[in-house]
Amino acid sequence: MSDWPPKPENEMPKQQPVHEQPTGNEWKLLEKAVLASVEEQRRARRWGIFFKCLTFAYLLFILFAMTKSCSTSGTDATASKHIAVVDIVGTIAADEQSVNSDDTIKSLKKAFENKQSQAVVLNINSPGGSPVQSDEIWQEIQYLKKAHSDKKLYAVIGDAGASGAYYIASAADEILVNPSSLVGSIGVIMPNYGVNGLMQKLGVEDRTMTSGQNKALLSMTQPVNPAQRAHVQGVLDNVHEHFINAVKQGRGKKLKSNDPELFSGLFWTGDQAVKLGIADRIGNLHTLKRELNTDKAMDYTVVHSPLDAVLGRLGASMGAGFASSLSNQMHLTYIVKLKTKHFKLIDHYKVNLLMY
Repeated sequence: MSDWPPKPENEMPKQQPVHEQPTGNEWKLLEKAVLASVEEQRRARRWGIFFKCLTFAYLLFILFAMTKSCSTSGTDATASKHIAVVDIVGTIAADEQSVNSDDTIKSLKKAFENKQSQAVVLNINSPGGSPVQSDEIWQEIQYLKKAHSDKKLYAVIGDAGASGAYYIASAADEILVNPSSLVGSIGVIMPNYGVNGLMQKLGVEDRTMTSGQNKALLSMTQPVNPAQRAHVQGVLDNVHEHFINAVKQGRGKKLKSNDPELFSGLFWTGDQAVKLGIADRIGNLHTLKRELNTDKAMDYTVVHSPLDAVLGRLGASMGAGFASSLSNQMHLTYIVKLKTKHFKLIDHYKVNLLMY
């Protein structure tokens, strides 16, 4: 009799694979290894947290120290009589690293408005710079002197008080100089160079295109015609006239000479400046303290922390990165939606074709 088809009862039962359970010693070793790994991870996490907190505390301390060092306030100075000092040190320009009108005006306002300041001193050591920045400071000084007529303004010139720096100094009630200080340079300059002859020798052609016949005025690669030269000279003369009027208004009858050479751009030593009347006397901040019977001088100059620029650039970078990321995300979302819509459209056409 055939055994086909095979009967279920005749089939040998399949043996299930037997998994060997770990013995007691093996299990203990495995448990110890796992626990040791977990403990090592915990230890590494604790040390990581510790060093992160230490780094954060260090950065916080540095930030606090730099902020405190850049502060312009002093409780001891404001609580008693003192001389308010505002620095005009370095080139006069519109950027934060230079002497600019915004920061200087803020400093002068605080100095004049403080009731404990006996006098305000401009500590000048500058070769000059922007006539616009200088004039804005000069104008503000005139206003503050009228608003606080009981408080005198002194200008103390160190190594140099020339050009725009003297523009500012002329607004002071008194100008003190060192015998070797460089004072004056009442003039205006606009540096410019021409290289058109050199370009012709080198075989370089100037292809500058303009709309407006004077748009390439003072171009280094083109010659200056007489009419353009006269126009630029008129601009410089106009600025120079403002400078001369400011000096005459500030110094008044103290000027001992009406010689045009005084406003020709020449500079003099402190001794010569006193004789000409563009400075009042020889002196410095220490002699001024003795005259005013005070040993305290408070610096009101606005000082920008180096972190300001760093944080500003960091914020700008983060903002740019966020904007770029958001733009990419929106672009990616748009592409995904477009592709989804495209595939749905293809599926719709496929269904219609199958129906036909």
